[in-house]
Amino acid sequence: MNALRRLGEDGRHADAGTAALAIALWAYLLDEEDPGGFRALLTGRRGTLVPDELWEGARRHLLGRVTDLLHALDVRAGRDALTAWETAWEAECAEPAIVPSDAGPDGLIPLEDAARHLLHHGRRPALLDAYTARHPDPDTWTADSPDHRACADPLALALAARGQDRARVGEWSEALADFSTAARLGRTLGTADRTAVLRAGRNVGRGRNGQGYSLIARIHGLEQAHALLPEDGSLAAELTAELVRQGRKVFDSDPGQSTIRFARALVVSPRDRDAMSGLDDHLRADLLRTLDGAQPREKIRAGAVRDLLRRDPDCAPAQRWLRDRYADRAVTAASDGRISAARSAVHKMIRYSGDEDPQGVELVDSVLVDLLIEAARVPGSEGTRAGMERRVDLLSAAVGIAGPAGDHAGEERDAAVLDLAEHLEATGTPSDVIELFLRDRIRIGANARFDQTVVTAYLRRALAREEEGDAGGARRDRACAERIGAGLPDQGLLFGPAPRGLHLDDSGQGTLF
Repeated sequence: MNALRRLGEDGRHADAGTAALAIALWAYLLDEEDPGGFRALLTGRRGTLVPDELWEGARRHLLGRVTDLLHALDVRAGRDALTAWETAWEAECAEPAIVPSDAGPDGLIPLEDAARHLLHHGRRPALLDAYTARHPDPDTWTADSPDHRACADPLALALAARGQDRARVGEWSEALADFSTAARLGRTLGTADRTAVLRAGRNVGRGRNGQGYSLIARIHGLEQAHALLPEDGSLAAELTAELVRQGRKVFDSDPGQSTIRFARALVVSPRDRDAMSGLDDHLRADLLRTLDGAQPREKIRAGAVRDLLRRDPDCAPAQRWLRDRYADRAVTAASDGRISAARSAVHKMIRYSGDEDPQGVELVDSVLVDLLIEAARVPGSEGTRAGMERRVDLLSAAVGIAGPAGDHAGEERDAAVLDLAEHLEATGTPSDVIELFLRDRIRIGANARFDQTVVTAYLRRALAREEEGDAGGARRDRACAERIGAGLPDQGLLFGPAPRGLHLDDSGQGTLF
């Protein structure tokens, strides 16, 4: 009695020690089995037996008084159902020797014991409300999380029971959310659970009498139901159909979301033709945009295009995209000197062109030369040094492949080299022009304008070297200019023995700088 009176005093609503003492003693005294002989004590005090009716009435009255006091103290202290003294009192009355325990500063009994008591004594809503207030995001409730492991089992049972209640009243989305959370907490769905999940999956997102239909809510709910019952073919079929329907609905307004929907449908039902058709339509649209220059080619995977062609052999955009891709690969390989790889790419390009694959290296090389010349003619960066150097490299590769029969390629190569030389003369240094000359793109005497540009570059560099005090370098540059001006046919002679009477040091490429 003193313990109860102390708890009723102001400021005692957080005195856990006194509360534990009061709960343990009164639960012992009022146990219906009367292990402490309380009834016998009263009989001795009264000198007469305590009638059963009077004993039970007094016992219930005292239990109620203690419960009411503890509840009031819980409200005053703001304790939830999991840490409430009232919960600890009820648990001690149901299963003695729980209180006191090493439950930490927030409660008199462990959370797991409190949760189990609430679940098994008709206070499931109080359990879920208290736990949700502590952890507002049920998506994070998992059995393997340290924060939720202790209460996982009673929570899963409570959620499954609430899920069934919600399914009975048509709260389909909420029911599926409860079953999903229960599964994450380790719950294995029973027969009644599975029946409720199947019913909720078939009805989620559908309003009564055809009203209130929500495609997004239906897809989300079907995803949950399918995850809970992956072996159920009817749920998979309905989910696939809804995903395809949503993909078609936003095909033009949100292509990215549409593609995601079709791709997900194929994961759920790998052989669904409608889902595959939707993805193929998106790929065709992407191919057309790429071919029109509206989006980069890198956005499309070659494997996906080849798969599309297997399903639709007459798809012209796919054929053209692959043809252009292999043409680019052939040009890149040839300009890098990988002739075998370039020829292989040409064969693949021709395959997707619908033409007969040429037999013989000469015919393949002829196609490759045409590709290099065409690539060199593509407009875009003519006025830049990098663009002009690439053009020279492409045309030089074409000349190397064509051999003596490539006169037209040689003429274009010479013109490109001259353009680059004049560009370097105007924007670069004399050494830039001389370096181009030493690449041996044009032989001495083949183009008078090029020869004169190189001569001018040597003379300009000779003057610069004289100003820097490099007399030997200046002499070598003037000697080179003199030989080019004389029209010597072999550029290699520039680096051969010096004429008799003229002392020249080594004038190879190392002397350029």
